[in-house]
Order: sequence, then C-alpha cells, then structure tokens
Amino acid sequence: MNRQEQLEFCKRCLHQKMDLKQGLICSITGEKAEFDKECPDYEFDETIKVRAPDHKEGLQKEEIALRLPSEIFEELRLEQNLLLGVFSGLIIGAFGAIIWGLITVVTGFQIGFMALAIGAGVGLGVRKLGKGIDRIFGYWAAIIALISILLGNFLSIIGFVANYNEMGYIETLFLFDYSLLITIMAEAFSFIDLVFYAIALYTGYIFSFRKITEKDIEKIKGSVQ
Repeated sequence: MNRQEQLEFCKRCLHQKMDLKQGLICSITGEKAEFDKECPDYEFDETIKVRAPDHKEGLQKEEIALRLPSEIFEELRLEQNLLLGVFSGLIIGAFGAIIWGLITVVTGFQIGFMALAIGAGVGLGVRKLGKGIDRIFGYWAAIIALISILLGNFLSIIGFVANYNEMGYIETLFLFDYSLLITIMAEAFSFIDLVFYAIALYTGYIFSFRKITEKDIEKIKGSVQ
C-alpha cells in the first residue's frame, strides 16, 4: 500500500486527526500511517464518503502540502511573489475605487454590490501575479480591498461636493475640509454597508490564493515521475 492509499484509508477512520506540521495522523499512535495492508486500530467512520476528485475547486494550503512531496510543495512556495501580488491588488483596487466613485456620483446611489466586485478584483489581481499559497496573501488582499472601498466612498463624497459647489474635482480635492471627512462618512454609513464590506473583504481573501486543483496535483505528480 503506497502513501496515498494509506492517506485515503485513514481519512475514513474514526481516529484520524489533522496536525499542522505532519498532516493527517492517527490520534492513537500520534504518527503518520505506516501500515502495509491494514491498520490494526482501524474503525470505519460511516459519516465520511469517498468522493471523486474535484478538478474545479482549489485546494487549501494544508491539502496541497498533504498531496505533494515536501520538496515539490516548497518549490511552489518559492514561486510566490508577495510584492507583485500586492502591487497588482493596489492597481486594481484604485481603478475599482475610481469607477465606483464615478458611478455613485452619476447615479446618485451607492451600489453596494460594487464593493463585492472590488473585493473580487483585488483578490484575483493578487492571485494572478502573486501566485500565493501562504495566508499572508489573503490578509493583504483583504486590507487592500478595505482601503479601496473606503477610497471609493471618499471619491464619491468629493464628487458630490464638487457638483454641489460647481467646482472641478481636482480643485475640490485641494479645498475640501478634511476635518469633516470622518463625520460625513459616518453619517452616510449604514448597517448594510457593513455587511457588504465584510463580504467584500472575505471575497478578496479567498480569491487571492493560487488555485491548485486535484487535476493540477495529478499533473504535477506526473511531471516529476
């Protein structure tokens, strides 16, 4: 029985548990599977069903580490580029903020779903150039998404003030009384905004990670054999 077969066997056992350093281990022995044909402590967990590999859903970092040899997993981590990922997220976030601000001023309404689009765009931007597996990429994507959303709100305020006073947007940026900014933003804030913001941050987080599916794992394994 090879390592993968042992792993699948343990996944159906009542005594399996996850260790962040070792991966899937036995709660009785505290070790990884080392049996040849059958585990003497095996107890079948009927609540767990064996599913066909999902070739569309991305795997989490821990799952990728379990399915790949440690040296291949480390090579994937070396391909990460946090600086490029953050840069990409900032560019997309700034662009999204400008678009959201313009739409809000033109329509006179703040469309909350735009915040979700900004979060998704930032996350995908971080993923594209960052190729991130580590959680730090998700944290940065969430932070950039929040900054971008707040920037979009700020730009919409500048737009409304400029239109009301029949001034240019750039001129308003320089003449605006920034001591009133927090008060104005707080008055316009509502509970539903908090909901949209939270979802946008979460969307940015989950979209920021490199998508490696079961199919990708099979290809990587095949290329090194």
